[in-house]
Amino acid sequence: MDSDTLWMALALVLVIEGLFPFISPANWRRTFAQLLQLSDGQIRTFAMASISVGLLLIWMLAP
Repeated sequence: MDSDTLWMALALVLVIEGLFPFISPANWRRTFAQLLQLSDGQIRTFAMASISVGLLLIWMLAP
C-alpha cells in the first residue's frame, strides 16, 4: 500500500465522520450525550468490536 492510499482512506473516514453531524446536528448531539453516559467498559467493548470488524474487512479486501 502506498502513502496515497493511506491518505485517501483517512480522508474518506473524515468525510464519513462529518456526514451525520452535518445532516442532523440535533440527533448527533443527542447521540453524543448518550455516549457520554456509557461506562468505560462499554466504550471499550464497542471500540474493540469496531477495530475487529475493520481488521476483518481489511483482511478480506486486501489483495
